[in-house]
Amino acid sequence: MGQLPNNLPSFSSFDASQLNQQVDDFLASARKDIQQLLEQGHFTWDNLMLPLEDMDVELGKIWGIASHLHSVKNSPALREAYNLAQPKISEFYTELGQNTQLFEAIDSLQKSAEFEKLSIGQQTLIKNSIRSFKLSGIALPEEKRKRFAEIAKELSSLSTKFSNQVLDATQNYHLHIEDEKDLAGLPQNVIDAAAACAKSKELEGWVFTLDFPSFQPLLTYGESSKRREEIYFAYSTRASEVGPNAGKYDNTETIKRILELRQEAAQLLDFNNFSEKSIYTKMAESPEQVLGFIDQLIDKSQAQSKEEIEAVKAYAKNNGFEGDLQAWDLGFYSEKMRQEFYELNQEELRPYFSIDKVMKGLFELAGNLYDIQISEAQNKPDVWQDDVRVYNIERNGETIAAFYLDLYARADKRGGAWMNGCLSRHKNSQGELQLPVCYLVCNFMPPSEGQPGLLIHNEITTLFHEFGHGLHHMLTKVDIAGIAGVNGVAWDAVELPSQIMENWCWEKDVIRSLSEHFETGEVIPDDKIQRLLDAKNFNSALAMMRQLEFAYFDFSLHIESAKNNFASTQELLNDVRQRTAPLNTPEWNRFQNAFSHIFAGGYSAGYYSYKWAEVLSADAYSLFEDEGIYNSETGKKFLKEILERGGEEEAAILFKNFRGREPKSEALLRHSGIK
Repeated sequence: MGQLPNNLPSFSSFDASQLNQQVDDFLASARKDIQQLLEQGHFTWDNLMLPLEDMDVELGKIWGIASHLHSVKNSPALREAYNLAQPKISEFYTELGQNTQLFEAIDSLQKSAEFEKLSIGQQTLIKNSIRSFKLSGIALPEEKRKRFAEIAKELSSLSTKFSNQVLDATQNYHLHIEDEKDLAGLPQNVIDAAAACAKSKELEGWVFTLDFPSFQPLLTYGESSKRREEIYFAYSTRASEVGPNAGKYDNTETIKRILELRQEAAQLLDFNNFSEKSIYTKMAESPEQVLGFIDQLIDKSQAQSKEEIEAVKAYAKNNGFEGDLQAWDLGFYSEKMRQEFYELNQEELRPYFSIDKVMKGLFELAGNLYDIQISEAQNKPDVWQDDVRVYNIERNGETIAAFYLDLYARADKRGGAWMNGCLSRHKNSQGELQLPVCYLVCNFMPPSEGQPGLLIHNEITTLFHEFGHGLHHMLTKVDIAGIAGVNGVAWDAVELPSQIMENWCWEKDVIRSLSEHFETGEVIPDDKIQRLLDAKNFNSALAMMRQLEFAYFDFSLHIESAKNNFASTQELLNDVRQRTAPLNTPEWNRFQNAFSHIFAGGYSAGYYSYKWAEVLSADAYSLFEDEGIYNSETGKKFLKEILERGGEEEAAILFKNFRGREPKSEALLRHSGIK
């Protein structure tokens, strides 16, 4: 059995009070080292680009552990230190991007005879560096360059502020229920979790929070419309001027300022708007192409989504509902309708899917496709939380990567699910190879007393999705950190490896391999699998339109906010919903105030990337459908052309190498059941 990489982080020795001194010391040293590099008379890959990559990797080790803990084990001390250090990091990279000497050095390397002798990956990193210089304002006059740096620094701070306020708004609310009648309809495991939550807060009864595993079952199964409305109201008004904590963590002005600064930065770089700037580094070629892509999917989905919402309304009315169906009723009646039509309750399937069995099946699938072996570390290394697991990935008895798995929701952890790099694959100036390591993070419901962690099928697809990102990061063969794994991949293609993994979750044989009733050991019966598959595309057009609403709002916002007649973010969102939301949204809904993907993540003017990449992934998976979903040759081809290549070459070229042609959208519509 292979050994874990020997340079894993030491989480227990991390001291937030020392973070800023470490950052200051490293940045001071890095500035000196860069200046010494620039004093050379002739520039090569080995004496310029490789030392710069080494420096970036080392800074990533210092900042990476702080950034990770800020997401998974936050504390007042860490937040204070992080908020103080982040602008320094941002300022350093902006400074690098505006370093004229450094630009000229890299530019001279690109124009030299040596450039043609470099590998494709080396050439790509140099080209990406030149592009980054241009996007950092290298060509601007001194005064504008200075202003650009100020904008970058402020945007970094605003992004952190936005994220912190969403976290605070989420953590500082709970719904306390003391009347057991208000729990009607809820699965027992949800009730038990709510009771445990109440106990942890020294309260009687049951407590529901705004963490997804807590509030979502209440919206989906809770028969009390009053309680559904309460939790929906709290969730959809987070970090805004309305709601239970009205104005306390309000992101409205933060959003306004972020948009103003993004537009100013885009104009400094001679882009008409931020959306135009955003796609400069993506597969999409123009804003018109993106909007046309979204419009096409809306046109394909709109009529069916209206039919689906009318069907839910009719079902609700036939089951005693009076009045207009509201947003907090939709999930409840949709689930009842699905249960009746397909005799399927996802919660009833939960006992069949224990974490350990699902992980075993997932690892076997990945092993067969990509010729790897995955095993849990025998000697568990230092972790930030006791229930975090660590795994080793081997091929032919040799360790090639490792990953941490943090599965469960808790109070000091931000919501959602994600993969983040811990260490990127990189061969340094001394010829030492650093193996890739990543963090896989979810927010599933913690195990109940006396039970293992259990998943519903939707959560299994989430796990497969994030594991797909992890495979992209870990199976790379690129030895240059800046383009290894997910690094350097066009943002509208980076979801391809994650979304393609979701498809196997809907294959009968795979579902069987993931199942074993935690009490009886029984494999999930075929009739339950068939009902799950039959229900796969239930209200799929509604789900499609919801994602298109987010994409259309995001991309349009970064175009329209540049115009003099722009009214407000809320008014634009209302206009978008006129076209994309078949059910009226409450006027007090402030979804945008917690839309961290675009205001505190990497998806600004890029949320469309999820659907763009879904087209790629569905089309790529259709090759597995044609040649066999376990076909090792197809798996090797995907490994060779996509997973191993990282950002070494343009995503469009890599996709065409795998699929043999340009992507087509037919498979996505077919998989989604949209006619």
